[in-house]
Amino acid sequence: MPSKRLSVVVTRRLPEVVETRLTELFDVRLRDDDTPMSRQELAAAMQEADVLVPTLSDTIDAGLISGAGERLKLIANYGAGVDHIDVATARSRGVLVSNTPGVSAEDTADMAMSLILAVTRRLPEGLAMMQTGDWAGWSPSAMLGGRVGGRRLGILGMGHIGQAVARRAMAFGMQVHYHNRRRLRPEVEERFEATYWDSLDQMVARMDVISVNCPHTPSTFHLMNARRLKLMKPTAVIVNTSRGEVIDENAMTRMLQAGEIAGAGLDVYEHGATVNPDLRNMPNVALLPHMGSATLEGRIEMGEKVLLNIKTFADGHRPPDQVVPSML
Repeated sequence: MPSKRLSVVVTRRLPEVVETRLTELFDVRLRDDDTPMSRQELAAAMQEADVLVPTLSDTIDAGLISGAGERLKLIANYGAGVDHIDVATARSRGVLVSNTPGVSAEDTADMAMSLILAVTRRLPEGLAMMQTGDWAGWSPSAMLGGRVGGRRLGILGMGHIGQAVARRAMAFGMQVHYHNRRRLRPEVEERFEATYWDSLDQMVARMDVISVNCPHTPSTFHLMNARRLKLMKPTAVIVNTSRGEVIDENAMTRMLQAGEIAGAGLDVYEHGATVNPDLRNMPNVALLPHMGSATLEGRIEMGEKVLLNIKTFADGHRPPDQVVPSML
């Protein structure tokens, strides 16, 4: 790259400290408001920038990448997931892709455990009762939930986030089970006292709680499909803090309505911000607006990784968090 400062376009508002540091290091165009860029704005940005810093709300598909200008050499994603970026097309065009792995594991695991507690202990119903003023006082038979300790937790995806969920679940006395693309090393399994299931079907059928923590890839789309959801016990609950596309949302909604699943805690949705309206009206469902990684500390750490990836690239080296198709 030439010695002049790289031209960087950021598609969304980032924490002030991150934006300030980007401005100090690069020729940066920041976003004036926090609305997503339109497709036309993204296309224009990719024509003029050396580096694009998108977020998960930006779909960087083959069409946009193919129409990018010759200057674009790095897509430095602000976030760990890259299912919204066509990495293969970028690679074929000589455009590198980087992400920010490992930053949000603890924050997201906190939220997964929060949702497990919320659904099993009926927190949404209790909060609604207090908001409406319907609470008439304590009763020995009122608002009875279920004890978390002793329940079997099936973790779907035992990466950084899945393992962080397992640590928290152990502290609450839950039994940890998991299904993963690759089995963990024996010493890691021993650390979590975890039981591995090669068959996802068999694990799902035996768990009290399912926590979805795998990324969204072509192979995980609707991994929890209607057939697999029907394997769940009617007393079981499902929690998703990963990607909405991993669960067949319509099938899950029908089963919740029919009482074939006891409850659900969701931080992500199959169609992004468009949430199935039927889910909003069920007392046994806890819904959050994609808050899993929403801590100030986590957002700043993500920005620091973006900065490091761009700075390393600017210095003529491979970004430390470069993503290649074989990783997906």
